[in-house]
Amino acid sequence: MRSQPATERHDARGTWLIFKVKRPLTFTPQYPCEFNFRRFGGMVRGLQTMFNNAKQLLWSAALVAGSAIPAAAADIYEPPVIDTPPPVYEYEKPASEGGWYLRGDIDYHWTGWRGADYIVYGPPPGTQSFLTGGLRPSFSLGAGVGYQANKWFRADFTGDYWFRSRFRGTTGTDCGLICTDESDMSALVLMANAYAELGTFNRITPYVGAGIGGAHVRWGELRNTPGGGNPIIHDGASSWRFAWSLMAGASYCINRNWKADLGYRFTRVSGGRMFEMAPGAPGPGFDRGFNVHEARAGLRYQFGGGKDCEPVKEAYVPYEPETVTPIYK
Repeated sequence: MRSQPATERHDARGTWLIFKVKRPLTFTPQYPCEFNFRRFGGMVRGLQTMFNNAKQLLWSAALVAGSAIPAAAADIYEPPVIDTPPPVYEYEKPASEGGWYLRGDIDYHWTGWRGADYIVYGPPPGTQSFLTGGLRPSFSLGAGVGYQANKWFRADFTGDYWFRSRFRGTTGTDCGLICTDESDMSALVLMANAYAELGTFNRITPYVGAGIGGAHVRWGELRNTPGGGNPIIHDGASSWRFAWSLMAGASYCINRNWKADLGYRFTRVSGGRMFEMAPGAPGPGFDRGFNVHEARAGLRYQFGGGKDCEPVKEAYVPYEPETVTPIYK
C-alpha cells in the first residue's frame, strides 16, 4: 500500500480543523446557529452597564425618600409621653399598741370566811371564837379605767361592789348553850392592778396579773339567838381593810375596739371589826378576814382600737392616668 504524500496529509489536517474548530466559533450569516464570542461579550458589558444605572437610581430614590420622612412627621402632633406611676397599694394599717380603755365586769364569787373572835367579860374575861361560820356565794359588779402601755403590759384601776352575802354561824356560852348567829356582809373593793400579757393567738390573749388596794367591808346586824331564847341584836360594823389579789385569764378580741374578758381572781381581805357590843351580851366581835374566789367575765372598750384584732382592710383604688387625645395639625 502506497503512503500518502506529506502535502496531502497537511491539506487533510487543515480541512478537518476548518470544519471542526474554526467554523463553529465563527458566526456568519451562512451559519446563524453558530456561537460568536465577540457579540456575547458585548451583551455582557451591556447588562453590567444597565445594572449599574439601576443601582444608582435606587440609591437616589432612597435618599429622596429619607429626606422627605422627617418633613412629613413634623406635621403630626405627638402628645407628651406620660409615665404611669406604679400602683399605690393601701396596706393594712396596724392598730395602735397603746391607749386608754374602759372596762366593766360581773362575777360570781365564793367567800371563804376565816373565822371570828369576840370579847367576853367573864368571869373570867377574855375572848372566845365562833364555833362555826360561813358566807354564801354572791355576785358583784365592777368598772374601771386602764391604759395599755404596749403589747405586753397594761394596768388599770378598778372598783367592784360585792352584793350582800348571808352569814350563818354558831357560838357557845358559859352555861353550855349554843347560840345561832346570822348576819350579812357586803363590800366595796378598790384595786390598782397590773397585767402581763403573754401574746395573742387567734385573737385570744392570755394574761396574768396582780393587784393591791383596799376593801370597805360592811356587816349587817348580827342576830345572836340562844337555844330557845330571844335573839340579841348586835349592830354591825364597817371598816376599810387592806386587800390584794392575783388574776389569770384571757381576753378575746371582738373587733378593733371591743374585747371580751374571762378570768379568775383571788382576793385576800384582811380582818377587822365585825359587830358591836350589845347590852348584857359579849362584844364587840372581829372577823379574821376572807379569801374570795371570783369567776369573772367582762368587756373592755379601747379608744383608738387595739392591737390584737385584724386591721381593717381598706379598698384598693388603682391609679388611672388622664386620657390624652392626639391632636393632628
